[in-house]
Amino acid sequence: MAESVVTEGEGGDATRRDFIHIAAGAAAVGAGAMAVWPLINQMNPAADTLALASIEFDLTKVQEGQQVVIKWQGKPVFVRYRTPAEIQRLAAEPQAGSPPESDAARTKEGHQQYLVVLGNCTHLGCVPTFGTGEFGGWFCPCHGSHYDASGRIRKGPAPLNLVVPDYEYVSDTRIKIG
Repeated sequence: MAESVVTEGEGGDATRRDFIHIAAGAAAVGAGAMAVWPLINQMNPAADTLALASIEFDLTKVQEGQQVVIKWQGKPVFVRYRTPAEIQRLAAEPQAGSPPESDAARTKEGHQQYLVVLGNCTHLGCVPTFGTGEFGGWFCPCHGSHYDASGRIRKGPAPLNLVVPDYEYVSDTRIKIG
């Protein structure tokens, strides 16, 4: 019976050369990860942007029938304290806008007097003015879009209603936007 001779590096145990190859591969992967990390990390939002990610607003600063404009993430936000007559008139109207929405769907339950919408026209981003539209709401002077007092598009080239941002009531008199 012939015996086979196993020379060093041909099978069985790992050799120094194998260890060097594994160590070099691991070092290359580590160096690659270290080189790519700054590229990935730079895509994270800056600290000043994160600070503006959410804001709180005290609703006692708005009087009945008044609108306040606050800035959130560089955009205007309209906070409107609507009168009971406005709320009744809007509740009596059928669903309107694009997409069709009721007034109650655009406010938080139990707080129908407060309407919170982004203050940018959904056509080209202009800032509409309140009280000058045909439907008792906002009018965009740039291209003639008319919104009602619930922020729903009623006339003009704007394709969508004014956007209701994500917000929640922190207390009865404070909201957190974002």
